[in-house]
This record gives sequence, structure tokens and C-alpha cells, in this order.
Amino acid sequence: MVTQYLNGFEVKLREPYDLSFINKYGTVFRVFDKQPSGNLCFGVEKAGRRYFLKFAGAETINKHEFINVEDSIAILKHTVPKYNDLRHPLLINLVDAEDIGGGFITVFDWFDGESCGYLQPEMYEKFRALPVSEIQRVYEGIVEFHSHVAERGYVAIDFNDQSTLYNFDNGDFKICDIDFYVKESYISGTGHTIGEPAIMSPEEFRISGLVDEISNVYTMGATAFIFFADEQQTKEKWRLSSELYEVAKKAVSIKRNHRQQSIRAYLEEWKAASTLC
Repeated sequence: MVTQYLNGFEVKLREPYDLSFINKYGTVFRVFDKQPSGNLCFGVEKAGRRYFLKFAGAETINKHEFINVEDSIAILKHTVPKYNDLRHPLLINLVDAEDIGGGFITVFDWFDGESCGYLQPEMYEKFRALPVSEIQRVYEGIVEFHSHVAERGYVAIDFNDQSTLYNFDNGDFKICDIDFYVKESYISGTGHTIGEPAIMSPEEFRISGLVDEISNVYTMGATAFIFFADEQQTKEKWRLSSELYEVAKKAVSIKRNHRQQSIRAYLEEWKAASTLC
């Protein structure tokens, strides 16, 4: 492992890499060098405006063992049409993308928020300490966004609680990572699709399992149990009404035909149950 510096900030890599091209985009004020994706990320500021950079090309320290540099570059390039196709008020805004520095970079508007996933325990606990009504507002926004994803013909792969950024000062939030989302349904060829196991549908673990919008219904239901039941799909831990529990429980049915058959249908059932509270 080597340590380099950009504008006084440490950047840890597996081997040296010339990152001087980052100066083109502004002055670094934050570094994210431990991403498992193989991407090296930065917060930069230029002319009073802040951006989030995601660069593939360097050997990062925590990347998945099955992802090499060429894979990281190819995956990042393939994200560009996704961010354009799925533009939405809750999705971080893609500004630019280009080949540079021996790799590829995407440039987003900066969002001042914190990832509240389990890899950041302090933020994870802080988010879950919010009033349950606020957590419910965020959750319903996540489901609404994924209904938009489905209506645009995409399937969400590798969505998890780390994909949501939350601003604890004003309550704004954004979805920040759709890199592995795919156009239309597909067949799982390996028996293990990339993602967070706790919210992945059973078919994502099966060889030749169909992964589609109904699979994402399961993910939305399982996410509800992450947010409102400490990851346990039991009524004892559930923090909302019994009516909402039944909606979420239906979504995580093992049998696909027992779930809601679209995310829009799931959202409508959820909202209808909310009015009964």
C-alpha cells in the first residue's frame, strides 16, 4: 500500500498512480479511497461549486477481488447512460464524464449528506435514531424512485442502505449509486448476483433465476425490515402499524406470485395502509 497526497489529503492506493489530472476539476476537500467498487472518489470545489468525482483506473485498496482495473473502467463507462435515463429529483445529478488519466471519470453535483449504511456505524445509528415518521418519509422516497426505475425499464441490482445519502441538517436525501442497475430483466447465471444478501430476493441466489421487477419488490420489502425492524422480518421488532407490516411481509414472500407484482402496486398498498394508521 502507498500513500499519496492531493491538496493535503491522504489517498491510499495499492500502488502509485499519477492523480494530477484531478486538479482540472477543482480543489480536493474530501477523499473516498476505500470503495469496494474499485472506484476512487473525491469531493472537489471549483469556482464556488462542489462536485463529486468517481474515477476508475487506479488500483484501490479495498476493491472486490473479482474486479480488476479494466473491469472498473468498463463498469463506470456503462453507468453513464443509466444516470441519463434515470434522471430523477432523488438521484444525484450527472454533470460530465470522460476518458482521462489513463482511466475514466464521472462528475456529479455534490450532495451534502452522509451514507447511512452499516459500513458507517455512527451514521447508521444516527439515522435510525431519527423519528420513525422521518425514516418512513425517506423509505417511501426510495420506493418511489425505484418505481420510476421499473417504469423506465430497469432492474435495481446492488441497491442497499449505503446507496442513500441523508442530510441531517435539513432532511434532504438522495440515491447515490445505480452503477449495477440493468436494463430489463435477466437470468442469474452464477447463482449469486452482486448485492447486499439481506435484501436480495431468493431468485438472485439461484442459478438461472429470473431477476426482474418482482425481485425488486422483494428488495423494497426487505429494505422496510432493515429500516423498521432491525433487519428482522418479524412482527415483534416492527416499529410501524400492523397494516404496514402485512404489506412488507407480502413483498418478501418466497413465492414470486405471492408478492405485489410491481413496485407501483407495492407503493400503492403501502400508502393505503399508511392512511389506516
